[in-house]
Amino acid sequence: MPYRRCNGADLYYEDAGDGTPIVFLHGVMASHRFFEPQLTALSSDYRTIALDFRGHGRSEKTELGHTVAQYARDLHAFTDQCDLEDVVLVGWSMGALVSWDYVDQFGTEGVRGLVDVDMEATRFRWDDYEYGLTDLDGLETTLRLAQQDRTSLIERLTEQVFADPPSAETRALVFDELSRTPPSIKSAILFDALTRDYRDVLPEIDVPLLACAGADEKRGTVDSIEHVATLVPDGRFERFDDSGHCPTIEEPERFNRVVSRFVDSL
Repeated sequence: MPYRRCNGADLYYEDAGDGTPIVFLHGVMASHRFFEPQLTALSSDYRTIALDFRGHGRSEKTELGHTVAQYARDLHAFTDQCDLEDVVLVGWSMGALVSWDYVDQFGTEGVRGLVDVDMEATRFRWDDYEYGLTDLDGLETTLRLAQQDRTSLIERLTEQVFADPPSAETRALVFDELSRTPPSIKSAILFDALTRDYRDVLPEIDVPLLACAGADEKRGTVDSIEHVATLVPDGRFERFDDSGHCPTIEEPERFNRVVSRFVDSL
């Protein structure tokens, strides 16, 4: 199994194909397996890479470093070790935050474009932000479940993520992968990710960004994702009518076509 040691953590990754490198960045408590349809299909035309953040999936469960900013530093170390150039970063949910933090810390040298998969500029319900999804009470509930009832937390997230009830196979994948993150790490990264705010970062992004929104609004709104595209100077928007929060799994064939068209346009 391939690993890279990045900032003191062994990170698991999968790497296939040749051509323009596309790096897939997963959501909180998830893993590279949420991009299996992309790693399989797109590797015939591009170099497809997906890594597990520290504390997630098959990567090392480190005691420290569970912030979006540290995950971005790990990503920078990873791309440097792999000698990746003109990379397209595809971030799903928290993975989009990591890509934006990467740009905030290191700029866009070596970055060809960004894809935001159903992630708002911030998830917190700030007084001056109309799209917030969680407040202090909601954050408290989520963190309590992370510590006391991981099964209920995973079931709750599963119901929120998909537009339609997932198949038994998909439900098993979600439970298996989300169970791999220890409760202490869950609490740390959930708090950090849910209170991040990138409204000041997005207008400074000087490469194209494609924002993809699932039309089912159990977890968020289409408008909140389209808002991301309006904040970026070269922002583009795509709506997935048959998806909730996870079009990579819910509409994989269309998602792959949309990403291919975006990458080829850069």
